[in-house]
Amino acid sequence: MAHVSDLIAQDIEAYLRQHEHKSLLRFITCGSVDDGKSTLIGRLLYESKMLFEDQLAALEADSKKVGTQGGDLDFALLVDGLAAEREQGITIDVAYRFFSTDRRKFIVADTPGHEQYTRNMVTGASTADLAIILVDARHGVQTQTRRHSFLVSLIGIKRVVVAINKMDLVGYSKDVYERIEKDYREFAAQIGLSDILCIPMSALKGDNIIEKSAATPWYAGPALMDHLETVQIEDDLQARPFRLPVQWVNRPNLDFRGFSGQIASGTVRPGDRVRVQPSGRDTTVERIVLSTQDMKEAVAGQSVTVTFADEIDCSRGDVIVAADTPALIGDSFDATLVWMSDEAMATGRSYLMKCATRTVGATVNAVEHRVNVNTLERSPATALGLNEIGRVSLLTDRLLAFDAYESVRDTGSFILIDRLTNNTVGAGLLHAARSRPRDLSWTRLEAGRAARAALKQQSPLLLWAGEGIAADKLEQKLMSLGRHTITLPAATADLPRIAGILLDAGLVVVIDADSAQPDSLVAALPAGEHVELKIDAAAAQAALDASGTRLALAAGAAEEMVEQIVETLRRAGRLS
Repeated sequence: MAHVSDLIAQDIEAYLRQHEHKSLLRFITCGSVDDGKSTLIGRLLYESKMLFEDQLAALEADSKKVGTQGGDLDFALLVDGLAAEREQGITIDVAYRFFSTDRRKFIVADTPGHEQYTRNMVTGASTADLAIILVDARHGVQTQTRRHSFLVSLIGIKRVVVAINKMDLVGYSKDVYERIEKDYREFAAQIGLSDILCIPMSALKGDNIIEKSAATPWYAGPALMDHLETVQIEDDLQARPFRLPVQWVNRPNLDFRGFSGQIASGTVRPGDRVRVQPSGRDTTVERIVLSTQDMKEAVAGQSVTVTFADEIDCSRGDVIVAADTPALIGDSFDATLVWMSDEAMATGRSYLMKCATRTVGATVNAVEHRVNVNTLERSPATALGLNEIGRVSLLTDRLLAFDAYESVRDTGSFILIDRLTNNTVGAGLLHAARSRPRDLSWTRLEAGRAARAALKQQSPLLLWAGEGIAADKLEQKLMSLGRHTITLPAATADLPRIAGILLDAGLVVVIDADSAQPDSLVAALPAGEHVELKIDAAAAQAALDASGTRLALAAGAAEEMVEQIVETLRRAGRLS
């Protein structure tokens, strides 16, 4: 069981090879204040021999100075690093620790037990595969036990160990253990937790931590470490639909343009047909690159760069998905929200919402209900206070590609950020789009849009009238030429979708704007159906660039500029 430190000294290469192929278990410890979470982790670190001699010396010194174990080692001091934590004997911040045994590697998050720091517990649980929920044998199932269990079930952690700790203080009573197990399982059944193992233990004395304890002969289950080393953690993420949130566009030189990020789920290979969402453009994966090596396959959890066979628009925040199993798209959502700010949540207030690699503006439209974590009762609410949990409806100012959290964690979870303080104020789980999920796959509408445009004897076209260009006069000019047109302000809600629908109807759409055309709009529109009109001091006369998507012209009288725009577009065949 012990960490193979001897092998490090004898053959470091062999140690690294052995270490590389161990599985990794991420887990959290949670529960009420003073249930012994930090002591349990300290004991695991100590028993796995992951402590250096100087750390042990410091632990011995600290135990004599501030410990509460009468001169014995106070294992909680290994984890409680903050001065405030040691003074109060509680955990405040999330503390991550790494350790390993011969059979597996572990990353454990020691999360706070006090209700005030529930937000920190949520943070620690967000990446965990298993939760150890500690219960003080003297007090049984408490409010925080229920709260943390409910959060664990919300976050989707399926495997739970109920560590009934401090059994030494109740005389290793079988009756106490069985009563607490019964109480917990009754509550767990209400929140959908079923994979539960209850272990009687004493983290301080070491009972049932590493080996079975002689003090609990009536307990037939495994010791904690034995369970952690053998519990099944293989996820089915690789079998789920392919999702790659784009972290950045990788352009080391003019000959390479790739899209980098960590694969959230699924598998991808060169030649696979994929779609960039929310724009809905389809293409084929040409290469998969890891560092400087081409790969034949990449799976969930790997950070890679993919290149496309076609030059289509894709940027940070987009999600590359399997073309035959795309993500949902929406701008109105059903979500569960955990509020993490001292300032109460306000419906109608604008926040930033970060989902995977995309950040959009968001508003909590309404609170459907608030959940009492003690009774699981749902009650009407108009706002959420610190640590409260509720079902809400969200609106975003742009389309968002997402999955239900139950399907893919990374693309189904989000945080809310205060625009003024930049603090994270809420964390949530997406369940469904409120409106009908939309997929702006323009190719499916091609026959209809062509027929509608033909009836109007024109081609659909979007003209982005930037700063200094009179959109109203441009529309008047186009109407005088018999074009069916409409003008929209750039601030129109859900502009890409609205503009797309109008183009689908065969109209010439003029956008009245004071700024440059956003990439998000370009990405949502069909190629060849949009032109950005822009005043350029260097332009001698109105001219389209090589791509045909930008028309630069010199500043002048409004009517004169409109004439130049129309004439240039006609010469280029864009106002057919």
